[in-house]
Amino acid sequence: MRPTRVILAVAAGALAPALLLATPSMAASLAPAVTVATAGAPYDEMGADDLRVAIARILADPDSGRRVIREANALLDSGTVEEMRAWLETGHRLAQAEDDRVAIARLLSDPNSSDALRAAAGAALDDGTPEALRHFLEVGRYEVG
Repeated sequence: MRPTRVILAVAAGALAPALLLATPSMAASLAPAVTVATAGAPYDEMGADDLRVAIARILADPDSGRRVIREANALLDSGTVEEMRAWLETGHRLAQAEDDRVAIARLLSDPNSSDALRAAAGAALDDGTPEALRHFLEVGRYEVG
């Protein structure tokens, strides 16, 4: 593992508890001092180090699939600032959608899946939007039982 990735992983690991466990009152008091990249963040204003941290956070997400991990690692290894920005703005969403399609296909191929689950999975795949795929995996599959 490259030293840069190790440093980023340690930094992301050290920051995760503080960001995840902060109460609203703590978050409000820290808000001016902490900047966190979120969806719709102005990636154009972020420097190379900030972009790498944003990608490292995506790598730390347990929902990141094989394509997301492969592309994120490639960017951390040799991506330019422009490539990292473009991936964070659109590439990550597309890679996650492909990983979500694979996860849904696995659910469909499971012989223990109910007919209702198969119907909901098929509807999500028919819709085809990244949002519909993610919604099915996070919410929809648990609603059908």
